[in-house]
Amino acid sequence: MRIIRRLPGVLSTAVMVSCLVVTSVTAAPSQDSLEEQKSAAESEAEDLQAQLTELLDKVGKMEEKLIETGEKITQTQSDLEEAQAKAEQQYADMKVRIKYMYENGESDLWEVFLEAKDFSDFLNKAEYVSNVHSYDRQQLEELKKTQNEIQELKDTLETEQASLESQQADYEEQETQLNAQLEETKAQIADYDEQIQAAAEAAAQEAIAREADNTDTASEESSGGTTDGGSSSGGSGSTSNSGSTGSSSGNTSVAQTIVNAAYSQLGVPYVYGGTTAGVGFDCSGLVQYCHAVAGISLPRTSQAQGGCGIAVSDPQPGDLVCYGSHIGIYIGNGQMIHAPHTGDVVKIASVYGSPWYRRCW
Repeated sequence: MRIIRRLPGVLSTAVMVSCLVVTSVTAAPSQDSLEEQKSAAESEAEDLQAQLTELLDKVGKMEEKLIETGEKITQTQSDLEEAQAKAEQQYADMKVRIKYMYENGESDLWEVFLEAKDFSDFLNKAEYVSNVHSYDRQQLEELKKTQNEIQELKDTLETEQASLESQQADYEEQETQLNAQLEETKAQIADYDEQIQAAAEAAAQEAIAREADNTDTASEESSGGTTDGGSSSGGSGSTSNSGSTGSSSGNTSVAQTIVNAAYSQLGVPYVYGGTTAGVGFDCSGLVQYCHAVAGISLPRTSQAQGGCGIAVSDPQPGDLVCYGSHIGIYIGNGQMIHAPHTGDVVKIASVYGSPWYRRCW
């Protein structure tokens, strides 16, 4: 009976020992294990960074193509307007000659002219074109052909531009995803660093405690002896390296000129390849223009502009807000002025995502 009464106590002890064993097994990972996990995370971060670098290179080349296509579209639109102006002038001159023909008895042609809805409708009445002088007919046909060729070129370029825009949107989505993965991996690395530091500190405390115990034991065993209680303090100091971040305040009057120039273009349409004030800008065209007003020369593309000047961690009005495929001008309070995309205008917007900042003033 006594044995039976003691069994619960024995079982309780066994359960307690089992819990302690489980607790020990599920304790925090060792420093070596954390180092291995951190190394794996760093390898992943390097791979993501390589992918991001390759993608940003593609984005930069895509931006150059879009700028070039946008400039061609602008030129073809100008050519088309010029051709249309010539056609209208030729049409006006022809009216004078047709009127003269009417006054000299050729009334049928005059009636057709009056009944025509427009210039194209008149040309389509082929049976009457033969009555027009050969010079007029030749000139009008050439002008019409030129108009058609220019319009076809413009349509082709616009189709190409739409395709490039779609591809660029895909690249930007990939960039966003890679950046998110990279930030998550960097956060994991930082967490591993904290755990490794905590593990190192705990190990150091245990070593200090063991040393203290050993010292006390030695002191007790050799009464009257001297004890060397010298302690060496060692620590792993961390060096903060912010890269090429600058703290220079720069020339604030120049910065204000940049900001004022950006404000002056609010509402101007977004145009790929656009660099003309009051007419149209793309994102890098706007940034280039605003700095030119302040006497500062910048490259043409946003990717190249993102490497100008010095990096800053405390952005001030006039600094560049840089993304892999976009750029704007910081105006303070977490806001920037930028040219967003086709169909939009130069406007004020909140800084989004994880940009970096450059100062060129």
